[in-house]
Amino acid sequence: MNRRELLTAFLGMPFASLGCHSKSRSLPVQGEIVGASVTAAHRLRTGFRPRPSSDAWRDVDVVIVGGGPSGLAAGRRLRQLKVDDFVLLELEPELGGTSRGGSSALVSYPWGAHYLPVPMKSNRDLIDLLDEMLVLEGTTVTGDPIVAEQFLCRAPQERLFINGKWHEGLVPEDGASPADLAEFAAFEREVDQWVAWRDGKGRRAFTLPVAECSRDAEVMSLDKLTMSEWLTEHGWTSKQLRWFVDYACRDDYGLTVDQTSAWAGLFYFAARVAESGSESQPFITWPEGNARLVQHLAETLDDRTLNGWLVTEVTPLAATADEVDGRLEIVAYREQGGASEVRGWRAKKVILATHPFLNPHLLTGYREGGSQAWQELQFGSWLVANLHLANRPQTPRDQFPLSWDNVFYDSPSLGYVAATHQRGLDYGPTVLTYYYPLCDDDPRVARERLLGLDWAACAEIALSDIERAHPQIRSLTTRLDVMRWGHAMVRPRPGLQSSEQRLQAQVPWRGVHFAHSSLSGVPLFEEAFANGQRAAYEVGRALGRIV
Repeated sequence: MNRRELLTAFLGMPFASLGCHSKSRSLPVQGEIVGASVTAAHRLRTGFRPRPSSDAWRDVDVVIVGGGPSGLAAGRRLRQLKVDDFVLLELEPELGGTSRGGSSALVSYPWGAHYLPVPMKSNRDLIDLLDEMLVLEGTTVTGDPIVAEQFLCRAPQERLFINGKWHEGLVPEDGASPADLAEFAAFEREVDQWVAWRDGKGRRAFTLPVAECSRDAEVMSLDKLTMSEWLTEHGWTSKQLRWFVDYACRDDYGLTVDQTSAWAGLFYFAARVAESGSESQPFITWPEGNARLVQHLAETLDDRTLNGWLVTEVTPLAATADEVDGRLEIVAYREQGGASEVRGWRAKKVILATHPFLNPHLLTGYREGGSQAWQELQFGSWLVANLHLANRPQTPRDQFPLSWDNVFYDSPSLGYVAATHQRGLDYGPTVLTYYYPLCDDDPRVARERLLGLDWAACAEIALSDIERAHPQIRSLTTRLDVMRWGHAMVRPRPGLQSSEQRLQAQVPWRGVHFAHSSLSGVPLFEEAFANGQRAAYEVGRALGRIV
């Protein structure tokens, strides 16, 4: 594609037209594509099955496969249960999955998830983690956690670029009619009713983690609709309201309002509100985003993590499928310094904290005898770019100033977050993290489109998009790095949350216990953490560490 075709395909015709009239089309001198080992992971599809030599085997109690938040949470929980004989194997050179981060001489910055809402008092496990990290200063008289001020997202938090100007907040009030504002108020009242809703057992319709949500028929019926259909059922047609809800769906799920389950859409707005009439829980964040959580989890595992290892095979050694106490063989491969190495582990239990679509490729016999939920789970693709600026772009005095989260109204992207904001560095150089979810109906098409882009194309998309709000962005950018997430996050389309197959995918299989955020149907750190905790608890009980 030429430049005009590229911008039309990824930003739309109005963006392409604006971009083509820019005075400068230069790209930064420095930059590269970083991250995911696409080629290595795709070897699994080819039947790549190396075997270790007889002296390359080790016996352990547990092997954890996958070093994202769920695998790391599982390891931390195992240590708390006094299960210390384990190893965690991660394909990438760095731990963290989509919660990983990067750093420069100026500041650390995120490559994926970049905030965590303050957990409600019912989420004790997550509160204990934050307390362990010295993020909390105690609890209120009602038991709610008190987060130290320096970890809460500082003001100004959010702004929206609409009609050529920056405005405070993300509600597009500029140009909104009284009828639009009335629909916003009606939408908020409906969400508030769902916050107050309880089933016969006293369970909320929406809460975190998802396992604590009610599965009452009234709630689960929402999973039959798209969020767009749900809005239409209520007679809400406001363009501004639909943009706001669509932005929320793209922000958390990488899906449009026409693709997202109404259950997931309402979950976004209601699960983070403690009680009817309250505001959503405030955000905890760091310059590097959730990479700070990953760093702490990794530190709790000491030297039990091995990076750069591609697990190629997990084989239950039990004589029959019903024999769940037999050992398992785990084989992993790595290339380093021009040489290759194959190792094997024999374990009592395995915690598989990887994307479920890898299950039939990794687990011997799983395709025939395991859950088929991996066929129902779709994963979206994301383009993330980190722009290193010599100075921050100027905002006219009559407009709202640079904030932590900076969103473009008429863009398929989510805009950018400023890494220096949380550190209170309000002048001089900065790093902007730009997020673009590819929302194609077919995730394979999105993945092919993304992986077909080279560095220059990715950089051009990010710069042209930001350039409308910041015409000087090209001259300010000294370096631009890109991460292409081909399998970023599970996509909660209609039917996924109510799927019995999804629930069945969490059930242990022949000594293998499953831990991944996608098993909850929504791609959140809280769910990765909860699934890791659950899998480790199952293993601890099976090994006799829990009575």
